[in-house]
Amino acid sequence: MSNEIVQKATVPQRTVAFYHDVMAEMRKVTWPDWPQVRQLSIGVVILSLFIGLVIFAMDNIFQLVLVSWLPKLFGG
Repeated sequence: MSNEIVQKATVPQRTVAFYHDVMAEMRKVTWPDWPQVRQLSIGVVILSLFIGLVIFAMDNIFQLVLVSWLPKLFGG
């Protein structure tokens, strides 16, 4: 085995290296254009509203069944 002493990089050196790595990766990112951002945002809002309506409907149905029908069914 070799008697070489391997020095670890200092915190500032690792920080600079990390920054350079992040910048290199960010140059590879394909950013969406404005129409694509708008279209996807509208899709998210519509999907969220739809899921909210489904949850609202299920809540009302379960409330109707559990609060109104079950007590009547068991003489409550």
